[in-house]
Amino acid sequence: MDIVADGPTLVLSGDFDVRSTPEARDAIYDHLAGHDEVVLDLTEVGAVDLTALKLLAVATLVATRDGHHLMLRGCGPSVRRMLHLSRLRAVVELEREVVGA
Repeated sequence: MDIVADGPTLVLSGDFDVRSTPEARDAIYDHLAGHDEVVLDLTEVGAVDLTALKLLAVATLVATRDGHHLMLRGCGPSVRRMLHLSRLRAVVELEREVVGA
C-alpha cells in the first residue's frame, strides 16, 4: 500500500488489509495530530478487509473524541459493501459524491 499526504488529505492506494494496517494507522494518527479535518481518499484502494475497516472506525471515534474530524472519500463498491456488511458504515463518515448534471 502507498500512502501520500496532500495537505489535509491522505491518499491511499493498493490493497488495504491486515498487512498494511500498521502503516496506515501510523499515517492516519500522525495526520490527525497535525490537522483538525482529515480526508482519507480511498479512490485507488482495490480491496479492503475487516481489520482495515476496524482501523477506520476506531480512528473516526478517536478523532471525534479529540475534537477532530475524519472523512472517507472515493469509497468504491467493494469498500462500501464491506462497510455495510460489517455494520461499520454507521461509525465512519463518507463524503457525499457529486452527481453530474
